[in-house]
Amino acid sequence: MKLDVMEIMKRIPHRYPFLLVDRIEELEPNKRVVAYKNVTINEDFFNGHFPGHPIMPGVLIIEGMAQALGVCTMPEGEEKVPYFMAINNVKFRKPVRPGDKLIYDVVVDKLKGKILKATGKALVDGEIVAQAELMFSIMDK
Repeated sequence: MKLDVMEIMKRIPHRYPFLLVDRIEELEPNKRVVAYKNVTINEDFFNGHFPGHPIMPGVLIIEGMAQALGVCTMPEGEEKVPYFMAINNVKFRKPVRPGDKLIYDVVVDKLKGKILKATGKALVDGEIVAQAELMFSIMDK
């Protein structure tokens, strides 16, 4: 299943300038998601991170993984919000720069009741740039 940005916004509450997923390429609900963000020089965060040497902040790469996971686990129109509980074993391997196509590949490891655990990686040109274990609590809005 593929989803465009309009379909993504039906599933998660994030909006510009904080929506960090442009398209879903593969989706197995509650199991796995592959999504991407086209990173452009027009991103607000590049104004200060860092002038003359633009690098996407690592926390936003992890947030992008989390948003992709939200699309994977949140049915359209449901009044729920996933809240971070933990982020473990985070590793940043390479910087993400303007012009990169950032791929999020996230696998649901466990979904029990309101608790969700997943493992994610972010890639550029087939190379891992970041990875993390994510844990959420799915709450009512």
